Parts: sequence; C-alpha cells; structure tokens
Amino acid sequence: MSQNMLLVLMLAVFLGFELIVRVPSTLHTPLMSGSNAISGITIIGALLAVETSGQGGTLSLVLGVCAVFFATINVVGGYAVTNRMLMMFSKKEVGQ
Repeated sequence: MSQNMLLVLMLAVFLGFELIVRVPSTLHTPLMSGSNAISGITIIGALLAVETSGQGGTLSLVLGVCAVFFATINVVGGYAVTNRMLMMFSKKEVGQ
C-alpha cells in the first residue's frame, strides 16, 4: 500500500511542477485563489492517510503529516495573497 502512495506522491509532485511552470505570471495569483478549495480537499485526503497509517506503517504517517502541513501552508498563503490582491482593488477613502 505504501508503494502505491509513494507512486501517487511522485506523480503529483511531477504533475504539479509541470502545471505551475506553464502558468503565465499574470494568471498565477487568480489561479492561486481558486486552488484553495483543492488544497482543502488535499488536507482531507492527508488526514485520511494519517488515520490509516497504522496499516501502512511509518512511511504513510510521515507522508500524511507532511501533506497536512504543506496543504495547510498552501491554503493559508493562498487566502493571504487573495486578500492582498482584493485590497489593491478596494476604493480608498478621501484624505488618506
């Protein structure tokens, strides 16, 4: 089971890198805000991987914890960037 999870992880890393490299810089920030939902799903999958780590051993536990950590950073960072981007478009009050 852990070999399959390792294969899925390697494919996800490769595919994610290839997709991000090909995104133009003008589209990167809007797409980042849309990817927060996907990262939320990743957190759920990572929590399931941590839950079933008793059957898969230590490798499943380590990969699951790493996935939860990195997906959480992605969600928080994505919302922070989206908030900053939206603040650029808000109207400024007169006198400031």
